Amino acid sequence: MAFVSALGYQPVYNPSIPFMNPIYGGLRAGMSVYIQGTIPHHANRFHVNFSCGGDIAFHFNPRFDGKDRVVCNTCQSGSWGSEEIRKDGFPFHKGKHFELVFFVNPGGYQVNVNSSPFYEYRHRIPLERVDCVQVEGDVTIQSLSVVGGGGGGGPMMTPSFPSAGMMLQPGYPSMTLPAMGGPTYNPPVPYRANIPGGVTPKRTFVIRGFMPMGSQRFHINFKTVNGDIALHFNVRLDEFTVVRNSKLGGSWGREEREMANNPFVAGQYFDISVRTGNGRYKVYVNGQPFCEYVHRFSALQMIDTLEIEGDVVLSLVQF
Repeated sequence: MAFVSALGYQPVYNPSIPFMNPIYGGLRAGMSVYIQGTIPHHANRFHVNFSCGGDIAFHFNPRFDGKDRVVCNTCQSGSWGSEEIRKDGFPFHKGKHFELVFFVNPGGYQVNVNSSPFYEYRHRIPLERVDCVQVEGDVTIQSLSVVGGGGGGGPMMTPSFPSAGMMLQPGYPSMTLPAMGGPTYNPPVPYRANIPGGVTPKRTFVIRGFMPMGSQRFHINFKTVNGDIALHFNVRLDEFTVVRNSKLGGSWGREEREMANNPFVAGQYFDISVRTGNGRYKVYVNGQPFCEYVHRFSALQMIDTLEIEGDVVLSLVQF
């Protein structure tokens, strides 16, 4: 069971299917549900349900049966409503990974697949009645998280997309500025952001994305006000390693390359969490401990910039 943090719900990794994730306090505009998964080669269909008691507010159902399509619907008092079917631009493929994000807006769900807008489904049941999200069928889930929940999450950033391919209805906001700590979706690379207040103990930085096929390397830098790099986290597929280092006073220090395994693979999604402690950074990848890095620059409050560069496509950055 996922528990609530100040950023929302803690992600759930590799759950067994069927899976149910409660949404305590009900769904609210500004929240989002983020799913990374894989379609098995034998897939026939799977679905994601936003449920409330015995009703299903939103049934999102990709079907692989020679007539690939996504069926959307609502079930109230045991009766299904009229189906909404999207056939063109079917984004799911057997044997492939996918990233699925449901943005909850005041009037409907905006669904993005693999960082692109896919469909918008108008509410037929009040969203605040929704108390859980369910995943069933022919699918493997690497991670699922509810972002902006638990009463502690601030208002979310609703992505502003180009008009091509849009399915938003009139009256939807194009952008709502997030409170500090809100996520940024699909930011461009190179990515640079100011860290308000600097790095502090017990702070978590979340970076989600994937390395396209043919990628070689990318890096994450925590930089100081004077341009030093307190932590350089460098994924190198061309060397089958992940390098950690610091650049202080213009000089690189000793590289750290020790790791039990390398979880980064071209063409697959990743989920990195960097947690700052009093004496070290703790890095988790796909929900598993990956490495620790002892502080070489101890004035954490002077670390004010997060940089991400290289062969990577970012899905979400949050801190």
